[in-house]
Amino acid sequence: MTVSATAPDGVPEVTEGADLAELLLTALTALDADALGDGDVAVVTSKVVSKAEGRVVTGSRDEHLAAETARVVARRGPTTIVRTHHGLTLAAAGIDNSNVELGSAVLLPLDPDASARRLRVALLERTGRNVGVVVTDTAGRAWREGQTDIAIGAAGLVVAESFAGRVDAHGNELAVTAPAVADEIAGLAELAQGKLGGRPFAVVRGRADLVLPAGEHGAGAGSLVRAEGADLFGYGAREAVVRALRGEPDDVAPFGAAVEADELVGLLHAVLGVVATTDRHVVEVPRGAGERAVVLAFAHGWLPVAGHDDDADLRFARSTP
Repeated sequence: MTVSATAPDGVPEVTEGADLAELLLTALTALDADALGDGDVAVVTSKVVSKAEGRVVTGSRDEHLAAETARVVARRGPTTIVRTHHGLTLAAAGIDNSNVELGSAVLLPLDPDASARRLRVALLERTGRNVGVVVTDTAGRAWREGQTDIAIGAAGLVVAESFAGRVDAHGNELAVTAPAVADEIAGLAELAQGKLGGRPFAVVRGRADLVLPAGEHGAGAGSLVRAEGADLFGYGAREAVVRALRGEPDDVAPFGAAVEADELVGLLHAVLGVVATTDRHVVEVPRGAGERAVVLAFAHGWLPVAGHDDDADLRFARSTP
């Protein structure tokens, strides 16, 4: 199998209202009349999508960070990692102040999957070619230095393959293997585009098996985002401690689903040395366990049951049914 990425030069500065399909096709035609074929994947950076959609704003990243943030995940020095309204976890909400006029910043597209769908439809109408489309942005990775491009928008593409239930050459059944192929395509395209090359478009060829029939846009890159609470790292290590100590009900979701009652009973004994009891729906802890029991329970999805007098034992119920 051969998979290739081609990124054309000669794309002019993109401004609000720009026709991205026309810009891409013009740049490709200068390379080769057949530079875009059925089954190819057209890749475009989120920055030029945002510029074309009028998402350039005046001011610094910090001035716009709060509005683009659903919640803060972690802060370390000048770096703020947030969950955006798209569900993406990115430094500074993906707001970029490079390759833009001084004093301006570029926000992410409002709906990257919708942006990808519009570009796919335009390319089909003008060329008759059925292609997939991926909108990319740059992201860091937990446990890894450096950054790579990922898919934040997609249309007409299988964004993740599923190998669950298949068997390898040695007869081992694969349980959870699910390559995020849209992200892999984004990373491959970035190698051809380069960070400073002025090449916001790329065409990836060789995975036509991932491209959906015309008119079928697929689940989009949004389907690659884990739901709130499904990520094992909903907060940074320090932030998790702070959120648990605060104990605000709105902060409980990123900690994930509530543990089973028996697990909480075991944790209370292992961490605090207290003997708790449970009927599976309520966990009861001696009042002497104090606030540490409240914090431990909160971090595991259990909240105090209100309405009992101060001398009674602490009682906890799941934060969600």
